[in-house]
Amino acid sequence: MEAGKQAARTTPADPGHQFGKPSSGLRARLYAIIFESETRAGRLFDMALIIIILLSVTAVVADSVGFLAARHGKLLDRLEWSFTALFTLEYLARLYCVRRPLRYATSFFGIIDLLSVLPTYLAIFMPGAHLLLDVRILRLLRIFRILKLTSYVEEYGMLSRALLASRRKILIFMSVVMMIVLVLGTIMYVVEGPQNGYTSIPTSVYWAITAITTVGFGDIAPKTDIGRAISSVVMLLGWSILAVPTGIISSELSAQRGRSRAASRTCPECQSEGHEANAKFCKDCGAPLPRRQSNAAG
Repeated sequence: MEAGKQAARTTPADPGHQFGKPSSGLRARLYAIIFESETRAGRLFDMALIIIILLSVTAVVADSVGFLAARHGKLLDRLEWSFTALFTLEYLARLYCVRRPLRYATSFFGIIDLLSVLPTYLAIFMPGAHLLLDVRILRLLRIFRILKLTSYVEEYGMLSRALLASRRKILIFMSVVMMIVLVLGTIMYVVEGPQNGYTSIPTSVYWAITAITTVGFGDIAPKTDIGRAISSVVMLLGWSILAVPTGIISSELSAQRGRSRAASRTCPECQSEGHEANAKFCKDCGAPLPRRQSNAAG
């Protein structure tokens, strides 16, 4: 009975449904702090982790600047190991507080969490001057820590849901654009020919893509009057079609913003979920619910 009640409190999009939310004890309290942001402790944890992520990425970027690395190399190394230790503790805590740790470890954010700590440890086992390039690549992989921000900002999730909901429309739009550039590129290959730089259909198609996106190829330009006329049509066509995916995603974002996100509200006392957006008290234990945070992007 209790298991059915707990299942009713979560939705398939909730971490508790995907990775298994503990029912009580230390793991449940730790889960509420790490995975949920409706409680004060959860919000403080998210804000602290966002600051650490930004500082860590800043340190990685600074380490790639020659004079900064030469002047502050030891400090940057100490900071890197400090950040790595913190992210390692966070990763282990996430695995500890869910009932299905393997599912979390193989999820998108679980892999991102692993990538945020793995390169530093791998660099230990790859010393030597001849491996400096490999170590540098591993160190640059730490920039993936910036992707951890998507776990803590609601608008990232809203954007990903909008992109997922509009994927068929975007796919159809991209297929239409590909047909247009293929036809126009082939026409330009026939009209201009190799003597004017259009040496093959793939090269001409690449020119059509750069023209329709208003980027410009640079090295290749039409020389004939017919080719210039086609180029004008392609560039004007690019202005008209670039707004299409923006409109598709914008409409989906509006739909996502209009939908209720009440399932994310969590009681700070009993950790139950699924409360209405305007609810002031927990439907299970009667404790006061925290006020919903205003949407900064809205």
